[in-house]
Amino acid sequence: MRILHTMLRVGDMQRSIDFYTKVMGMKVIRTTERADQGYSLAFVGYGSEQEGAVIELTYNHGVSNYELGTAYGHIAIAVENAYTQCEQIIQAGGKVTRPAGPVKGGSTVIAFVEDPDGYKIELIQTNS
Repeated sequence: MRILHTMLRVGDMQRSIDFYTKVMGMKVIRTTERADQGYSLAFVGYGSEQEGAVIELTYNHGVSNYELGTAYGHIAIAVENAYTQCEQIIQAGGKVTRPAGPVKGGSTVIAFVEDPDGYKIELIQTNS
């Protein structure tokens, strides 16, 4: 068994695709339009669905925002250099909510980014 994808409901499909591709550097893997059922899907990620987990962006036609609730935490992404990645995200128009730096009481370097719908993304530096 392995994790296939995480599904996020988004309020504007193109805005979310732009964020995940232009700001986070992912690629659109595939899309599905289900106009008769009232939703659209876009799968984004860093590689193929056969190689790793991806994010499924779901736009329910006519719904522009959602309450995130208190149970959702974040998506984590491994990066080579969290400091550089944060700078690139800011330059691309993204929002860094916790600048890169060591976790409290530890040495692992992390940062947090927020997507256009308010979902948190943790960047974890892999080469400390």
